[in-house]
Amino acid sequence: MPGIEKFLLSDFKLGWVVGNFSPSLMKSDQVEVAVKYFKSGEVEPSHKQLVATELTIVVSGTIRLAENTYSEGEIIKIDPEIFADFEAITDASLVCIKYPSLPNDKVLE
Repeated sequence: MPGIEKFLLSDFKLGWVVGNFSPSLMKSDQVEVAVKYFKSGEVEPSHKQLVATELTIVVSGTIRLAENTYSEGEIIKIDPEIFADFEAITDASLVCIKYPSLPNDKVLE
């Protein structure tokens, strides 16, 4: 019988909840979705996607992505083959969407 289920974001790898990986709330090879939280000063190394396009929605806070600063309400589109590094300037929350879902598409610089 259909109902309402509860899940914890902490049960998913790095906040990724939809995509062609496990665990996943919705298995899809078309799209990946994550909700991510960062503390001020947290960084991620420069990387690119070989095929996938990535959308990053800044829900709260301020971040730096590839030499540019973005704040709450801004959406960043990163095309394939574009290297970008990341730094949380303040505590920040993001929604990240990648399409298609290719878990091995990420390449570090």
